[in-house]
Amino acid sequence: MSATKKEIISQLQKELLLLQGFKPTLNAAVHAGLEPVEAAFPNAVFPTGAVHEFLSEAAEQAAATGGFIAGLLAPLMQQGRVCIWISAARTLFPPALAAFGVTPDQIIFVDLQRERDVLWAMEEALKCEGLAAVVGEMRDISFTASRRLQLAVEQSRVTGFILRHQPRDLNANACVARWRVTPLHSEPGNNMPGIGFPRWRITLLKVRNGKPGEWQLEWAQGRFNVITENIALQPQADIRKTG
Repeated sequence: MSATKKEIISQLQKELLLLQGFKPTLNAAVHAGLEPVEAAFPNAVFPTGAVHEFLSEAAEQAAATGGFIAGLLAPLMQQGRVCIWISAARTLFPPALAAFGVTPDQIIFVDLQRERDVLWAMEEALKCEGLAAVVGEMRDISFTASRRLQLAVEQSRVTGFILRHQPRDLNANACVARWRVTPLHSEPGNNMPGIGFPRWRITLLKVRNGKPGEWQLEWAQGRFNVITENIALQPQADIRKTG
């Protein structure tokens, strides 16, 4: 295919995405080695100014998800920008964020007693244009509630991350993407004994106007590194059995 035809097809794809309601990202791009994963999204750009949903079933998955999100936050929080992390039962160890390039003093932790208060606080925080991102830990969220969060970020262009540990149902919602992060065994480097860099299996279960897929990533030297290339997933795959 000639370069001219590729350019025409690419432009038509962008115009179709606009007709489908896709809005190009306006915030700082999220790269740090994630380019192969970004290729699964429209225009090969990680959607900032949108809400992402992360699922976990076991405690180790929840911990791995926190680490992966910390890696995503690092480029968003450059130049001293601030993130709000909201939960009703926080287990995150703030000093551990430094391993992913995020200093704990850049995150405002809000610990609440009731999960429904977490949702309200997250919606209000997402309306604040001065924030880099908002993370909310909640077990379940309705389509209506997720739609309110999406409307908030469309105005503020703040990026939202919902961490759902042991969700009771997997109903449809307005989040731009649904993820699952599974920890993998690390590999000691330079033939040295001990624990190596963090590794994960990243599964993009659903993505609006994009292609689901799966990758194995490692965090080392301040960036993500791809261990295995994308393995396309079937759109109709059962989420509870995927991975």
